[in-house]
Amino acid sequence: MDASLLAILTEANSAMSQASDPAALENIKAQFLGKQGKVTELLKGMAALSPEEKKTRGAEINQLKQQVEAVLNARREALADAALQVKLQAQAIDVTKPGRSRGVGGLHPAMRTLERIEEIFTSIGFDLADGPEIETDFHNFTALNTPENHPARSMHDTFYVEGGNLLRTHTSPMQVRYMQTSKPPIRIIAPGRVYRVDSDATHSPMFHQVEGLWIDEGVSFADLKAVFIDFLKTFFETDDLTIRFRPSFFPFTEPSAEIDMAFTSGPNKGKWLEIAGSGQVHPNVLRHVGIDPEKYTGFAFGVGPDRLTMLRYGINDLRLFYENDIRFLQQFN
Repeated sequence: MDASLLAILTEANSAMSQASDPAALENIKAQFLGKQGKVTELLKGMAALSPEEKKTRGAEINQLKQQVEAVLNARREALADAALQVKLQAQAIDVTKPGRSRGVGGLHPAMRTLERIEEIFTSIGFDLADGPEIETDFHNFTALNTPENHPARSMHDTFYVEGGNLLRTHTSPMQVRYMQTSKPPIRIIAPGRVYRVDSDATHSPMFHQVEGLWIDEGVSFADLKAVFIDFLKTFFETDDLTIRFRPSFFPFTEPSAEIDMAFTSGPNKGKWLEIAGSGQVHPNVLRHVGIDPEKYTGFAFGVGPDRLTMLRYGINDLRLFYENDIRFLQQFN
């Protein structure tokens, strides 16, 4: 290789060794191996040489090209290695530091409440009932003595689905299904998800409900009061409660009552809060499921466990239960 070619190789080696990043290196490559590069121009100039000169000159230029490419590849690897070292240093782990503990999950606060309610009622002889969340109009409304023109059937309150069915608006249909396949005495609670067209700080389109039912000979409103008052005192682990049964109306009970509760101390002192709806099971409901209302009576109630959860844990916005914010849920681990 003559002196002129060695000079080009020395120049390429010097320029490439000073490239600080891949982009700069590629620019230098173009100066020597690009379409207008110095090595490329030498190859173009061979057209004017004789056949003998081409053989000798061509071999020397090809040797120069190979050596320039070798310098280029070596510099590429050096830059890649340097970048890798920078990345490794940035991501270095100090193995002498204590490890991070893995978070321990816990039950959702709404599930905690449901399990607590189930535990309380099963301890006094109530069974658990279950049923589908997509219900028929008969089980959700008709069998529960709900008139055809009742506002609850409106699209403003009920989610209807294809085929004339609907998302159950309460867990009472589970009571109907249980009574259709069982004979008195019947003593059940029916916990589950229900759906209504409603959403604000104290209401959600999907929420939980627990219905209770006791059918037997001689079951009275006094039994309802005794069972539910005892349940609330056990749930809140205090006798420091004031409870009232306020006259109301539900198509499936007669007489009917709303159940309100007031704390006699603490942040909710003196404030009445609606807890549940209740009443004596309407005779028409018993007839729909083949139970003789002349022989059997009973009571039913429907309580919102989400609201009980809000009261028990001091939460003022129902929507927090369903936003899956880990910071909120971790408080209940």
